[in-house]
Amino acid sequence: MFKDQTILITGGTGSWGYELVRQLILFEPKEIRIYSRNESSQFTMQQEFDNHPLLKFVIGDIREKDALTEACQGVDYLFHLAALKHVPVCEYQPLEALKTNVHGTQNVIDAAIECGVKKVLYISTDKAANPFNFYGLSKAMGERLIIHANTLNSATQFVCIRGGNVLGTNGSVIHVLKKHMKEKGKIGITDLNMTRFFLTIEDAIRLVFKATAESIGGEIFVMKMPACKILDIAQVLIDASNRKDIAIEVIGTRPGEKIHELLLSDNESQTAITYDEEYFVILPFIHIDGLQEHYKDYPSTNLANYNSSKDLMSKKEIHAMLAKGRFI
Repeated sequence: MFKDQTILITGGTGSWGYELVRQLILFEPKEIRIYSRNESSQFTMQQEFDNHPLLKFVIGDIREKDALTEACQGVDYLFHLAALKHVPVCEYQPLEALKTNVHGTQNVIDAAIECGVKKVLYISTDKAANPFNFYGLSKAMGERLIIHANTLNSATQFVCIRGGNVLGTNGSVIHVLKKHMKEKGKIGITDLNMTRFFLTIEDAIRLVFKATAESIGGEIFVMKMPACKILDIAQVLIDASNRKDIAIEVIGTRPGEKIHELLLSDNESQTAITYDEEYFVILPFIHIDGLQEHYKDYPSTNLANYNSSKDLMSKKEIHAMLAKGRFI
């Protein structure tokens, strides 16, 4: 699918971008363009990949449509990762989140259509399901724009991927907890009952590729993934450190923070189907030619919703997950 193809990755210098590039190189594409606005991050990534000849780094912001359109010239596949993603930042600066996560996504759509891109993959989040904070609202609006783009007079296919927390990504809870242990000698937990969905970065990218290959445009692919208590993660990290002096402190929820996350809301479950052992697929409420017919033989999910408070991992399972990711 990717051999001899030109690929553009917006926001490609983040954790998802690194792993996406690592795996894409193996498919021998013609070129991989990394589009982001941080010169230092691009330079670091270029060194990390030993100035790989397939990689081309482009300074730009998805808020700037003309620059984005220029970067899209000759592109076959576009992975849209760029976003403002930290919940408190988006709560306190909602206009900035709107400019990047909503207006920027529409610029991606317009540029992809103008340049004849084959397929656009939009990386969304569990926070877009029944959104509670501005980050979730902005990503939910991005999902709607991406889905609606399939109704436009264009051959470009637009697809969403909805994931949870990826272990070890920039600013992830694992890094925060380990930093607290090292620097403060204690771990701050916002709420003792808080739960989250987790998956490894390798699995996240593998599932992105599957959705790229098997989607036809208009779907939201939802990754099935394990969930656990943040408190249990903290306890496993403490136990693995063999330190007896680490305390756990309740610091209260941050602005816009949920206790449990949703991957599939009550309303979305009405149009969602079980795709296979790894995926649900949410079909849109609006009509997209051929989409309902394509999925007519798949079973419905038969779920009221899919949230992180159910079927929690044991501490033993959490330990295995962290060990697999080389965090302990």
